[in-house]
Amino acid sequence: MSTVRPTGLDIQWPTDDSTRVPYEVFSDADIYEVELTKIFSGAHWTYLALSQEIPEPGDFTTTYVGERCVVVNRGEGGEVNAFENRCAHRGARVVPRLRGNAKQFNCPYHMWCYDHGGKLKAVPQQTGVKGKGGMPADFELSNHNLTSLKTETYKGMIFGTFADEIMPLTEYLGPALVTQIDRIFARPLRVLGYFRQSVEANWKLYAENTRDPYHAPLLHLFHVSFGIQTPAMEGGSYMDPEGKNNCILVKTNPDDAKDHDLLLEQYKSNDKYRPDIALKDPRIIGTRRSYDDATNLVIMSIFPSLVIAQVENAFQIRHVRPKGPDKFEIFWTYFGFDDADKEEADDKLRLANMIGPAGFISMEDGEAARLVQEAVRTQRGASSVIEMGGRGAVEDQDTLAQEVSLRGFWQYYRKTMGFPGNGGPS
Repeated sequence: MSTVRPTGLDIQWPTDDSTRVPYEVFSDADIYEVELTKIFSGAHWTYLALSQEIPEPGDFTTTYVGERCVVVNRGEGGEVNAFENRCAHRGARVVPRLRGNAKQFNCPYHMWCYDHGGKLKAVPQQTGVKGKGGMPADFELSNHNLTSLKTETYKGMIFGTFADEIMPLTEYLGPALVTQIDRIFARPLRVLGYFRQSVEANWKLYAENTRDPYHAPLLHLFHVSFGIQTPAMEGGSYMDPEGKNNCILVKTNPDDAKDHDLLLEQYKSNDKYRPDIALKDPRIIGTRRSYDDATNLVIMSIFPSLVIAQVENAFQIRHVRPKGPDKFEIFWTYFGFDDADKEEADDKLRLANMIGPAGFISMEDGEAARLVQEAVRTQRGASSVIEMGGRGAVEDQDTLAQEVSLRGFWQYYRKTMGFPGNGGPS
């Protein structure tokens, strides 16, 4: 009898409309390895950094594309460079620091020296010592540069890709997301701080979570209690043409107070509903609005691993970094605006108590992902049900009571990974 374990690559996608997602995709190691190649090293734009993080020549920061560590830096001519943080000699990490400034990059192991573009400029003892040793006579420095990434910058956000051929960044993002990026990044940015959050779950569970308006007022009673997001509010989900990128948009209107009271009545049966709870410090949900419009929540999810969020007056970039099939890291960058006064900047920092790894809202998302991972990691042949909003076409939605935007993600994911379906309905 064969003892070969069937791999997740052998699975048949249960339905062609992505209303069913096989649980193997959240835990199978073989699937994860293919994701690193086809998705993170494939023809996709991955967020790297903000231009404001590398303002001067020689400034650098390190980040990840999938599990590949990448250095992003500003060259002497002001250009943006990005290369893989792996020495061409013996594979050591060239830049061990998170950020800083450097005239050049020297690998700490054998001091191979690279310029800002990742080009090899010098090898110690290349010609040997006292006529002995050294590299072969045909050794060429130019054949041993660091692996570079193509980069594009939009509204101060630097994106990179290992692919040689890829569509322009704005086309990749799609019109709906470009519109909201233009709105949020209309003012010059100022980086306010960082968090790193480790979650014991598969990275795609967070990709689902940030595209899922259905869960927000159910998991996050804070949302409902303080009128941040309810199912009755004006809003919906708007995707790029491929369905891979999504923008959840929520606006306030004069009827919200009436609808809010009706919703709270429905929540009384939930043991998390506590009408007696009030904020001792109401500044936790913000005191000033950065924009003179009715939009109070925007969650943009950009395939494969970027989230740009406005929740009330809190603004963050969340970069999702996979660390195996059952673990990922979120690198949070909090930002405000360079023309803001101290009161506005302090207000945004205070909002980390609401939206952040240990915030009243966001810590629940990490725990929800962990609970799913814990329950499905050994399940083969079972699948999740994604039918809120119907089984029809994957298209923009003008309601928050739906999961169609998740189906857009899975539709694109399945196409990219090459998973076959069974041709049947849900």
